[in-house]
Amino acid sequence: MSDASAVAASAHAPARKPFWSGLGFRVAVGMVLGVVVGLIWPEVGVSLKILGDIFLRLIKTVVAPLVFLTVVLGVAAAGDFKRIGKVGLTAMIYFEIVSTIALAFGLAAGMIFGVGKGIQHITTEAAAKGAAAAEAAVTSQHPTLTGFLLEIFPDNFIGAFVRGEALQVLVIALIFGAGLLMLKPERRKPVEDGLNAAAPAFYQFTHIIMMLAPVGAFGSMAYAISSNGVQVLIALGWWVVVYYLTQILFILTVLGGICLMFGLNLFSILRFIRDEIFVVLGTSSSESVLPRLLEKLPAYGVSKQTVGLVLPTGYVFNLDGASIYMSMGVVFLSNAFDVHLAWPQILAIFGIMLLTSKGVATVAGGAFISFAATATASGLLPLEGLPIMFGVYRLMSPANATCNAISNAVATIVIAKLCGEFDPAAQARLRAGAVDADDPQAIEAPH
Repeated sequence: MSDASAVAASAHAPARKPFWSGLGFRVAVGMVLGVVVGLIWPEVGVSLKILGDIFLRLIKTVVAPLVFLTVVLGVAAAGDFKRIGKVGLTAMIYFEIVSTIALAFGLAAGMIFGVGKGIQHITTEAAAKGAAAAEAAVTSQHPTLTGFLLEIFPDNFIGAFVRGEALQVLVIALIFGAGLLMLKPERRKPVEDGLNAAAPAFYQFTHIIMMLAPVGAFGSMAYAISSNGVQVLIALGWWVVVYYLTQILFILTVLGGICLMFGLNLFSILRFIRDEIFVVLGTSSSESVLPRLLEKLPAYGVSKQTVGLVLPTGYVFNLDGASIYMSMGVVFLSNAFDVHLAWPQILAIFGIMLLTSKGVATVAGGAFISFAATATASGLLPLEGLPIMFGVYRLMSPANATCNAISNAVATIVIAKLCGEFDPAAQARLRAGAVDADDPQAIEAPH
């Protein structure tokens, strides 16, 4: 960029906002206040769970329509099936490789750090905490291949939206987009124009909901701290600490290494989505920032078509944080109950997790539910340990959800580079301050 153009860009750059006015700062304040309330007034903290639940309910109302709109418009904007197939095939290969690495990473970390050892002294009462919820999680899953394949395909167009089934909505959107692409241009244009006109309204709807994110983070953190007894937290503290360290190491080493391979800067991506990271930490749900990422990633240089195709798919098939939780959970249960697993048994469980980790719910609790399904299907792990794990899952889910969100942001950018759908000039515009990534009206598609 020349000096003249840099000066011109600076002249039109939006004024830098004070840090305390940003969404990330307000969410962080809400989280801190939630921790304080949970520690000092635990009975009040438990009752504040409703604040987090309300925020997540509102977010869920917009996820299905936005996934549908972005995927359909992404397919239509691609212009031909060859381009769609290239992006889709690349994404699925990438997701399978990286999620498998995540499972192996969690398994290795659990073995190295010995998670689950020395906690047999936990009382029966503490172990029984959350037993009903854990039992419901076990019985609600059907981790068979035929069951999983059947659940991919909806039996009702509207029903998939009503139930919030992201995978089924994704299938509907892909088929609808393909049908739209097959229409003659004069018949396709009115439909595309209508969908393009509706998308900004949904983004503004999302921005209104995101104003409640600090309140939701406050309620969620207050409940998380209040609902877990101090004795249980101390007894399981080592696993919680190791789990957070493992997630951080995965992000820095695996995702950082992938970024280096493709000429990207992981820390630049983390700075770009820092507000979304704070929201996920506060709400324990990667789904809470899916609408924001769909809207924001084009400003980083990813074509809108690729964002619309890859990001929603990644939220179903590329949940690396959940994969790490599941594989560490296997080690935790085997160590906690002195169950020796031979390598053939470990590999068998690993194969089950490759199935059950796909389609994990992106709301809080999804990884635990899928792990419960894995433990049940394996027949090798003690199910009486699930309530113990459920007791502290709420403390671990922020790391899980944050890793999911970061890994899918990285995946979308990497796949865009692999498929020639990335605009490097967008980086210069961001550095020059010519684009405000938090302003939906300021973001234009780079392609």
